Amino acid sequence: MQTPARLVAAAVLSLAALSVSACGDSGDEDAKDSPTTETTTEATSEAASDAPATLPECKAEDIAVEGDFGAEPTITIPDDCSPPTTLIAKDLVAGSGPGAEAGATVLANYHLVTWSDKAVLDSSFARGEPYPVENLGQAQVIQGWNEGLIGIEKGARRLLVVPPDLGYGAGGNGVAPNETLVFVIDAVDVS
Repeated sequence: MQTPARLVAAAVLSLAALSVSACGDSGDEDAKDSPTTETTTEATSEAASDAPATLPECKAEDIAVEGDFGAEPTITIPDDCSPPTTLIAKDLVAGSGPGAEAGATVLANYHLVTWSDKAVLDSSFARGEPYPVENLGQAQVIQGWNEGLIGIEKGARRLLVVPPDLGYGAGGNGVAPNETLVFVIDAVDVS
């Protein structure tokens, strides 16, 4: 009795093995359940070609600023270039008199837009209260201001684009980590 039971068990196992192996490719087009290596390679190549190209760095001319000295400006950051990695300081309106030197005080109105979300973060224009930058070069402000306001003259409007390493770096004061900051600064007085 043991021999027929062993034969039946062997037959059942053999049939099970055959039915599992029968699930393979039958050559029928509808039987393809998983992509071939060729399809996977093509999909990977297509995804790589769809990746956005690296954009060139923006220049001062790429950033649009509207408004006259003394009025709250409108800053438009473009989408077709990437944030600059070095400090940009460009006078949009010329001032007069001696330029600010290290140790000077600059009474400044400013308007700040963050690069990543193009949102206004702060504006002394809106508060109607200029900010005194005392001891320029070593003032208690971000390094981008200490460097970027050197030479500014009374009555000048200056665009400052501050890369993260001269701004808030990994984050702080309500900005995202490694944020590029775009300021328009009016020098109300230089002393």
